[in-house]
Amino acid sequence: MTSANNETILIVDDQEENLRVVRKVLSMMNYNVILASSAEEALQRLAERTPELILLDVMMPDVDGLTACRQIKADPRWANVPVIFLSADDDKNVIVQALEAGGVDYVTKPFNRAELVSRVRTQLALKHASDQLRALAEDKDEILGILAHDLKNSLAGMKLSAALLQSRSSEMPPRCVPLVQNILNATERMLSFMKEFLANQHAEQLRMKKEVIDIAEIASTISEDHQVAATVKHIELVTSIPNSPLMVEADHEGVTQALENLISNAIKFTPEGGRVKVAVERPHSGMVKCTIQDTGPGFTAEDRAQMFRRYGRLSAQPTGDEPSTGLGLSIVKRLLTAMGGTVTLAEATPESPGAKFVVSLPVAVSKTAPEEGEVEPDLAALE
Repeated sequence: MTSANNETILIVDDQEENLRVVRKVLSMMNYNVILASSAEEALQRLAERTPELILLDVMMPDVDGLTACRQIKADPRWANVPVIFLSADDDKNVIVQALEAGGVDYVTKPFNRAELVSRVRTQLALKHASDQLRALAEDKDEILGILAHDLKNSLAGMKLSAALLQSRSSEMPPRCVPLVQNILNATERMLSFMKEFLANQHAEQLRMKKEVIDIAEIASTISEDHQVAATVKHIELVTSIPNSPLMVEADHEGVTQALENLISNAIKFTPEGGRVKVAVERPHSGMVKCTIQDTGPGFTAEDRAQMFRRYGRLSAQPTGDEPSTGLGLSIVKRLLTAMGGTVTLAEATPESPGAKFVVSLPVAVSKTAPEEGEVEPDLAALE
């Protein structure tokens, strides 16, 4: 019986006889076989052609199979190619190390031919299924992105038309005025959802570019941008941010999006006459903290258990009829985790019953700001 598919398999072994035997077995099953007698030669073969599967010996001179596997898995071009270790070493510790290095299976020599073919077929079938799922997921994301962008443009046009009608409400029959307002509110909610949906799609696909950025400047800029929204709701937006730069290692766009989300949420869920405070602390224990605290209703125990899940519906509701999609906090969590940072919700106290989110990011390697306790912070508060 032969294989219906002509998949390519790379065999890596420093023993010529082993290469000959394995090649004979797999060639009989109609597999296309590529041979390499060392890790260096294997990398050369991979650069020429990406196989569907790799059979890799453990004990090889110069570079052993475990190291070679790690090198292969570290390259995005071959990270998804399954590796089956084929070795005479049956030590359990070595087997565990092989699997931890990225192998999907381990076959000991001398091997049973039927067993080897069966394991090869299994891993090829799993890779084929994985590739199909990955392609479907990419197609899904592309289609949803196209639909969302097109829908967003249509909704923007509807909102503009509704706003023009509202500006001429004095010329309408009285019963039409609330209908126009309903249309305007509905399009605003849908636009907000589309914005956060697209941000969520972007967060899933975003390749973080870590660089040295000034989180104090970013927090100040975003706070200034939200002063108008806070003023409209008669909310006091205050900041406690050092005048000097506080450099962290993070993605500029990712940090901006995360803080934008948290600060806008704080204003959204704080009632009229409340207070929102944005603070950035000097480095401590290798991390810079930014806190966003409000005097809103806070969160229940049930909220805390699901607050970072996508589309999670929390008990708190916007206080100014602003739209809420349930995507914001999940986006923040995903972005900060990808940058090596964290976001946590501090425990509420009788003195501070609202919500207090704490964002922590790793301080830049070059020391550009003193650790906490070395100098007195130079804070500027916008009262």
